[in-house]
Amino acid sequence: MKRTVITPRTLRGFVDVMPSTGRRRRQMLAVLEDVYTSFGFDPIQTPTVEYAEILKGKGGSESDKQMFEFEDKGGRQVALRFDLTVPLARFVAQHESELTFPFRGYNIGYVWRGDRPQRGRYREFLQADADIIGESGITADAEILTIIATALARMDIGPVTIRLNNRKILNGVLTRLGLQDRVAPVLRALDKVDKIGPGAVADELAGAGVSRAAAEDLLALIGSLQASNEASLSHVGASVAGSAEGEAGVAEVREVIGLVSAALGTPAPIRFDPSIVRGLDYYTGMVFETVHDEAPEAGSISGGGRYDDLASVYTTSRLPGVGVSIGVSRILSVLDGLGRLGDMPRDRTLVVLTQDPGSDRAELMRLAAAIRGGGPFDVELYPAAVKHASQMKYGDVRGARFLLTLDGDGTMSVKDMESGMRSSVPPAEVPGLLRKLIGSP
Repeated sequence: MKRTVITPRTLRGFVDVMPSTGRRRRQMLAVLEDVYTSFGFDPIQTPTVEYAEILKGKGGSESDKQMFEFEDKGGRQVALRFDLTVPLARFVAQHESELTFPFRGYNIGYVWRGDRPQRGRYREFLQADADIIGESGITADAEILTIIATALARMDIGPVTIRLNNRKILNGVLTRLGLQDRVAPVLRALDKVDKIGPGAVADELAGAGVSRAAAEDLLALIGSLQASNEASLSHVGASVAGSAEGEAGVAEVREVIGLVSAALGTPAPIRFDPSIVRGLDYYTGMVFETVHDEAPEAGSISGGGRYDDLASVYTTSRLPGVGVSIGVSRILSVLDGLGRLGDMPRDRTLVVLTQDPGSDRAELMRLAAAIRGGGPFDVELYPAAVKHASQMKYGDVRGARFLLTLDGDGTMSVKDMESGMRSSVPPAEVPGLLRKLIGSP
């Protein structure tokens, strides 16, 4: 009977991760976890699937449209999470009595959005979030921005700029224009200016009941980026003069930039940008997006802000929050587009042990374990006794620094692929020899 062969393929917007990319991702995640932990954050994990009512209506109509929602086998309406922030709000409300507040948690995982796929924008992508939940002031906002600057610098991905704004500034302008009853649709429209342009945004604002004069005022505000942060803040400050909320927003931006610079010991890579809106409905204060300076067209590689009321839909307790989401998948795509992803080197030196038909397999297993435990080595035992030349070629292609062969007289032949030098020593001396050759104690 002829066997049917299924064509191997992935769904649009879903991608495989190749080994070299996987190694770079692993290195990035190690940096992120180390940085988050150094700021006192503890790891948590939330389910990839939630009750649909937990997620719907929290990020706005656009998020609801993009949500992967379905009925499970129990007849329940469920959905894949579209970000990690809404599940976090549910998490802290559900486990409030078990947590210590202010709570610092980080969560790394995949999220799903039925967005239109394009380079760097997938339907399944990896995010790494860090959030502070509970009563907190502007120092918490500054710490979140410091985390971003610290983590991205340690990832060595190149120059970045954190584009910062504050929803209080936008709310102050909307109040002055008499649009305080249309905050959500107006901000969602303004958030699209980089994607669809000012003209299309003006049309969308008109559809939300905004007059042409008010639309021109709003577009002028978000397009008022000046040569320096202070110049931009002064310009926007004049636009919100008389609005207590708007003036508070300007003051918060000015202070938080100073706090981050103090923490870093150098001017913060932050640009006050009135065009940063963030389309999700739950933001209430600071909002920001980070762009790679050499690939700004790729969009945001991290984003977030303050959301003081999100948890209130799950609990009567007041649980304000502020956080960041670093887009691991987006960063990898940016590096790939810049030609900097390449073949990520290993953190440790790779050793490949070959085996012949008559090899003592138990001895090879013991030796592999001894090398792994005796130094900074990754060790592979070739899984079959094929031609020795094939195993040597395999080690070369894999980028192994050392190729080891157990000789018939019981000694181990060690070939250093970097220098071409060969050595022959008793198996017990191999770990020490390898450490010596790489200069490791």
